[in-house]
Amino acid sequence: MSVTILVGGQWGDEGKGKVIDLLADGVDMVVRSQGGNNAGHTVVSGGREFRFQLIPSGILYPQVTCVIGHGMVVDPRAFLAELATLRGQGISTDNLVISDRAHMVMPYHPAFDKLGEQQRGDDRLGTTARGIGPTYEDKVRRIGFRIGDLQKPRFMEKKLRFVLRLKNEALTRLYGVDPFDEQTILDEYMQHGELLDRYIRDIYPIVQGAIARGDRILLEGAQGVMLDIDLGTYPYVTSSAPTAGGACTGSGIPPSRISKTIGVFKAYTTRVGYGPFPTELHDGLGERIREVGAEFGTVTGRARRVGWFDAAVARYAVNTNGVDAMFVTKLDVLDSVDPIRICTGYVSKGESWDHPMANISHMKHCEGVYEEMPGWLSPTRDCRRLEDLPAAARAYITRLGEVSGAPVEGVSVGPDREHTIVLGPLIP
Repeated sequence: MSVTILVGGQWGDEGKGKVIDLLADGVDMVVRSQGGNNAGHTVVSGGREFRFQLIPSGILYPQVTCVIGHGMVVDPRAFLAELATLRGQGISTDNLVISDRAHMVMPYHPAFDKLGEQQRGDDRLGTTARGIGPTYEDKVRRIGFRIGDLQKPRFMEKKLRFVLRLKNEALTRLYGVDPFDEQTILDEYMQHGELLDRYIRDIYPIVQGAIARGDRILLEGAQGVMLDIDLGTYPYVTSSAPTAGGACTGSGIPPSRISKTIGVFKAYTTRVGYGPFPTELHDGLGERIREVGAEFGTVTGRARRVGWFDAAVARYAVNTNGVDAMFVTKLDVLDSVDPIRICTGYVSKGESWDHPMANISHMKHCEGVYEEMPGWLSPTRDCRRLEDLPAAARAYITRLGEVSGAPVEGVSVGPDREHTIVLGPLIP
């Protein structure tokens, strides 16, 4: 038995979808543990592109049980649309289950998301406006709806009457917008319940059964460590815990069962939306890397901000998540860049820092401390072994592992499955 956690080591968008797809071929179960359709994974296989928002990337393997864990928030409309897309691509979803404990995005949640951002004005967070934050808020307030509630129509009706009264009062009195209609929501969600019933399960016996059998399990997260609600650049973060700890709570698997944690890192750094980004490039090189790397959000299409590799962030992610091995993606995007810089720490108000500070004002205005390495100015996409890479590329990979504090066991040199160099046994 082995349980492997895969986390994003930066601000999300590290290419986790490809790595999950690569690893899923060697496991029996993939569990998505947190987040919602505010994040996505793109997988390219055999020249075909698949985009996932809620459904685990392991769905491409029919022998793998795919679990939407209770740490997630699920928009039934988005989920059904994603199911339809996959079926249209010839992908079976018979191996998919949803935890009855996962919370639901309700129709009013995106409305509160958008209105809240408008109210913030220049201090807005840059959310996807998919209602993810308000759904997690209701979960913590204990007025949220869980997927399993769709199987209890009378309970759903009674609870909706109470909750919607609170929501409509806020919408009309605080924001001055029209209220939602209770019966319209109830009718729609009961229809969703009929379509989703076959997928809704108590995942506790399913996951514990896999552990008891000695199955190989992969825990899949969304976003990245720097967007964690506690560890990230608060308040410019997501509303869940995209960390190794969050993977445990969102799946119901205890830390003592974890065999390995893999951190996925881009060969440079990106982030979407607002918030501090010490290594950001504001010049033509940043634009060139964005274009070559196709740095546009899977879900929103927003252009990602681009910067040099931040080893202070990487070390922070490695140490706070117990990362045993790194997987470096998009090395090929740097094929034409020379020289290449690595940020090893920061200086803020004359003080040196080797990790991201909690004070966002200081983080926004700190200066990066850099070391410089030569580029390789040679294509790497056809490389399949470490020795196939140019010497300067090998030196860069080695250095990333040294300054981050974990060995590099995998390198991606292109979008497809085959564009991969495996340096170690990724799945124990």
